[in-house]
Amino acid sequence: MGTTRAEIVTATLVVLDEQGLDGLTMRAVAARLGVQHNTVRWHASNKSRLLELASDELLAHCLDEPLPEAFPARLKELSRRCRAALLSHRDAARMVAGVFAAEPHTLRYADTVIATLLAAGHTPRTAAWTHWSIFYLTLGLTQEQQAAQETEPSLLPEQAPADTYPALAAVLPHVGPDSFDPRFDFALDLIIAGLPRAGGAVGR
Repeated sequence: MGTTRAEIVTATLVVLDEQGLDGLTMRAVAARLGVQHNTVRWHASNKSRLLELASDELLAHCLDEPLPEAFPARLKELSRRCRAALLSHRDAARMVAGVFAAEPHTLRYADTVIATLLAAGHTPRTAAWTHWSIFYLTLGLTQEQQAAQETEPSLLPEQAPADTYPALAAVLPHVGPDSFDPRFDFALDLIIAGLPRAGGAVGR
């Protein structure tokens, strides 16, 4: 029995964890599976396609567990599950940010988020743009967090002395490596608080 697409996607995520996005190649995936390079190309014609399939797989289980019924708790839970999925693999946020995965799991997740906003009375434009805003927030902050796990923080205290950059120095204690979860929740709350009143004319 030949190698399946599912096996190739699983191997892709393993290589991603072991070697990071920069080390993820079609040949590395083939070597992980012990197959010829052409076997991988049969299921994914190029690296971009391979990354699309792997990115879609990341969101495969976001909807497995029951969701809260009430808004905005439902929207917050969906967003946190997406972030958790990205954090589950090394460089995953950077991988997803670099592709457009119009695949079943990704589309089902987006459909669920947008349906949540529509059911809460928001217009189609507001629902779509809110989903994109939260998704880009999730990608950006998670990408920063995963990069911080590999390198030093992007801004060190000695780079922003208080006598030269007083405002930056004042906020440095709030952007450390233990602040990513509360920063995400803070930004998510800001987006939700800024939504136009459901049922209003804004965004029609």
